[in-house]
Amino acid sequence: MSLEARLKAEIASGGPLTVAQYMTACLHDPQDGYYATRPRLGEGGDFITGPLVSQMFGELIGLWCVEAWRRLGRPGRFVWAELGPGDGTLMSDALRAARLEPAFLEAADLWLVEPSAPLAEAQRARLRDAPLAPAWTAGLEGLPDGVPLICIANEVLDCLPARQFVRTRAGWAERMVGLGEDGALAFGLSPRPAGPAFPDAPEGAVLEVSPAQEALGSALGRRIAVFGGAALLIDYGRAEPGFGDTLQAVRGHAKQGPLETPGEADLTVHADFPAVLAAARREGAACPPVLTQREFLLRLGVEARAAALARARPDRAEVTGRQLQRLIGPGQMGELFKAACIHSPGARPPAFEEA
Repeated sequence: MSLEARLKAEIASGGPLTVAQYMTACLHDPQDGYYATRPRLGEGGDFITGPLVSQMFGELIGLWCVEAWRRLGRPGRFVWAELGPGDGTLMSDALRAARLEPAFLEAADLWLVEPSAPLAEAQRARLRDAPLAPAWTAGLEGLPDGVPLICIANEVLDCLPARQFVRTRAGWAERMVGLGEDGALAFGLSPRPAGPAFPDAPEGAVLEVSPAQEALGSALGRRIAVFGGAALLIDYGRAEPGFGDTLQAVRGHAKQGPLETPGEADLTVHADFPAVLAAARREGAACPPVLTQREFLLRLGVEARAAALARARPDRAEVTGRQLQRLIGPGQMGELFKAACIHSPGARPPAFEEA
């Protein structure tokens, strides 16, 4: 029985699902969930991420981690972790750049946080000859504690489920996934929910709330506040609180309806950086203002790195230029994607000093 058929049966017997429950099933159902069974990254897959655009992305993040380690006082042992490492490309490029500081690699205990079995296999293949042998865990709670943490999370927040609420004439109502008159999956509204008061908004406004994103911010903030460290979060999303329906499904680099093919498309919402960072601050961590990806990469010297690559490979200079624009162009990833940092008070990592 397909995931769609099982979801319909579940709704018919138990009632509509929240959008968060629907997202979780589509992405992580053990039998048919997208990340559990068929993640497809890259030009020939369903979507492309920054590390797959150019090696510059992962290299600069690797150097960011090295400098963050230096500003933490060069701890003799620390956990270096990547959440949701994709196919391992980002960490592969980061490790290559980090070789410039052997003491960093000697002190690092490398961990990859990956709940997807297919992606973990891709990471093992990619990092088979890496200068550090990584360990794997399915969740942040599996990381060793007692030492500082330097953490990378690229396009992780957008995969965490969110609930949606719609402002109606009578008040806020939660958007649910149920069955239409034709028996197909369909969106609908529940009665006005009991719970926290939401801000006033025009009728029809959509408010997204992601307890999962906030929980990740809390967990990182708590860990960093107690043991020290820095976490870099890069994702597409908003830097200020706001309204809007951002739920989308992408398959073969094209958008489709979120209810069309459950489990066969990547299903995401925008990262809610204000809520994530507020959760981290409540745990005692410091969080500077959010940067655009363009600002972040420019401050790290991406233009100089692109120029160096063009000099080394003149035959690929035009390709390098296009890759640079894809990463920092205002109409491309440069403005839509944001970079945020959670860090130990008093030890602000690179690129965020001017924020």
